[in-house]
Amino acid sequence: MEWLNYHHLHYFWIVAKEGSIARASSTLNLAHPTISAQIHRLEEVLGEKLFVRSGRRLVLTEAGRVAFRYADEIFSLGREFLDTLKGHETGKPLRLVVGVAVVLPPSLVRRFLEPAFRLGQSVQIICRQDKSVEEFIAELALHRVDVVIADGPAGTGFPVRAFSHLLGECSTTFFATAKLAQAARRRFPRSLDGAPFLMPGAPSTVRRTLEQWFSSQGIRPRVVAECDDSALAKDFAQQGLGIVAAPTVIESELRRQYQVRVVGRAPSVRQQFFAISVERKIRNPAVVAICEAARKDIFAQV
Repeated sequence: MEWLNYHHLHYFWIVAKEGSIARASSTLNLAHPTISAQIHRLEEVLGEKLFVRSGRRLVLTEAGRVAFRYADEIFSLGREFLDTLKGHETGKPLRLVVGVAVVLPPSLVRRFLEPAFRLGQSVQIICRQDKSVEEFIAELALHRVDVVIADGPAGTGFPVRAFSHLLGECSTTFFATAKLAQAARRRFPRSLDGAPFLMPGAPSTVRRTLEQWFSSQGIRPRVVAECDDSALAKDFAQQGLGIVAAPTVIESELRRQYQVRVVGRAPSVRQQFFAISVERKIRNPAVVAICEAARKDIFAQV
């Protein structure tokens, strides 16, 4: 009976995610010929070609895509197995690495993550915002990130199988300083046409949603700044530089923290928030707490 060599499968899995043996070589810290030879051996055992070359990239064949799906599941289960055992070790905190979309308001991120600190065990949370959501999703498969918090579901076209768990959704509220809000409140939302506006950075789901709504309303605000960092946009709004949009669920917090006023609300401009993982059924107790609290507490009345 031929047994599957999981070292060979792991090398194949990394190459498939990285798109080339050269990048996989850097990730695995192994020589190019070593990885190439192991993949050829795996192909011999399986009796199938797993890659075809397209320019400088390696592209999965149909058999390769099947192999990748199984490999993804195998190594995901392996990680869950280790995490489960480590979770029973006494004295060690539960470690949670969270990739956060930079466009998300910090106050909302804080509310998402707070339940993890209230578990009946010690928790260490590493919160990262140094990459794009797409890069964080790629790191899920490498187990460098445990969960990604984003303003949209995982997109298609990734070699990584990721599952998007809806945390909740709400409408959108527009804010500005008292003087600017008073002027813009009249005839809202038509008053936004030509008004100074602080646009979320691109690409982001919230930006696309706003642009579609502006287009449907025949509104063309005067974009004075584009900010990937939502906190920076609110700082600008606090200084009276423009109008900013934010999730209605944090309306009271923004009014209190930034001394801004409500210009108007757009119930049809829905904002959704997701926890993205490589697990179909979330098992990490910290992530379970985050998801349950978001649905039951944060968005329950929205």
